[in-house]
Amino acid sequence: MFCLCNVVYSRRKSTVERFTVSKCVVAMETEGKVIKCKAAVAWEPRKALSIEEVEVAPPKAHEVRIKIVASGVCHSDWAYLYDIAKMKPRSFPLILGHEGAGIVESVGPGVTKVSKGDKVIPLFLPQCGQCERCLSPKTNLCTKNWEKTQQGVLADGTSRITCKNQQIYQFIGISTFSEYTVVPEDNVTKIHPDAPLDKVCLLGCGVSTGYGAAVNTAKVESGSTCAVFGLGAVGLAAVMGCKAAGATRIIGIDINPDKFEIANTFGATEFVNPKDHSKPIQEVLRELTNGGADFSIECVGNVGVMRAAVEACSPAGGICVIVGWIEVEELSLAPLDILLGRTLKGTYFGGWKSVEAVPRLVQDYMSGKLLLDEFVTHKLALDQVNQAFDHMITGKSIRTVIEM
Repeated sequence: MFCLCNVVYSRRKSTVERFTVSKCVVAMETEGKVIKCKAAVAWEPRKALSIEEVEVAPPKAHEVRIKIVASGVCHSDWAYLYDIAKMKPRSFPLILGHEGAGIVESVGPGVTKVSKGDKVIPLFLPQCGQCERCLSPKTNLCTKNWEKTQQGVLADGTSRITCKNQQIYQFIGISTFSEYTVVPEDNVTKIHPDAPLDKVCLLGCGVSTGYGAAVNTAKVESGSTCAVFGLGAVGLAAVMGCKAAGATRIIGIDINPDKFEIANTFGATEFVNPKDHSKPIQEVLRELTNGGADFSIECVGNVGVMRAAVEACSPAGGICVIVGWIEVEELSLAPLDILLGRTLKGTYFGGWKSVEAVPRLVQDYMSGKLLLDEFVTHKLALDQVNQAFDHMITGKSIRTVIEM
């Protein structure tokens, strides 16, 4: 019998502890068979998730079946369920979740990158290492199976999850709000065997995205002034990236004053609440920074805030990076916003080449170079996932982790 147990690691060097979690995966009993397990199913838009028994089929060629141990709850999960006016339509019924970590239960034919028992993070952004984009240093947008996974299916046009004799679509090919899932081989990366899955799951989306927006996309410079709009998990990760890059002033902007104290933990030096001012926030920031920030990073997903972020950075060489995810609304700019020398950039997954970068980020966390514990404000069971959405939308949480 082949037993996979989750070994949890503490990155604090003086108190390294290991203990065995009682939930184990008995691979020899499940390999090649359909697995029945629990998942949070979205049967239709704007309806609460329903905990159901689902069937997860064995992986096909070049696919990996994963026992999900933990999953962060990202704002994008909520947006595709409730804020659908701003998003392109998705097929339902759907299992959301894309910020997970787990253990490989079995692999399909031809899989060479991971093996049974590996600790892994599934990735909504693949890295095949062979397409033109993977071979280019200019982008991380791998094309492998991209169109299929965006439609909620795998390479053959179907998902591996069913419920009540009905196909359940896999959110961006991942679906981590399920005790088991199946993903393409190019959408998974092996991580350190001692990595604590209830923390490093956050590197599957939010933390990597915000941190990378600062260090990879903006390329924040030492001694610079930065303005970060939105102090949720992505924005706090951007603040952390600005600090790591050596920024001298890091101004956090949020309408929730409760976010300001935690932002200081990640490196913010100043705070601005737009509600405290009668003039537009971009004007306030230009006054505070003597003409505009060197770098501004938008982490809200609101076109009005995006416009403010552009106008808040210096017209003479300032760089604005848009991180907040929104798909159908239009961003309006005046030509003069750009003509004098501003640069407007977008980023996806923080510019990281996913398969090769995420294990390095895990190592940075384990060596104390990257904060993760501080993002986790709540831990809940799978059947409390709707409560996790409530915590996020009301501003009570930074990140809630669902433990399977």
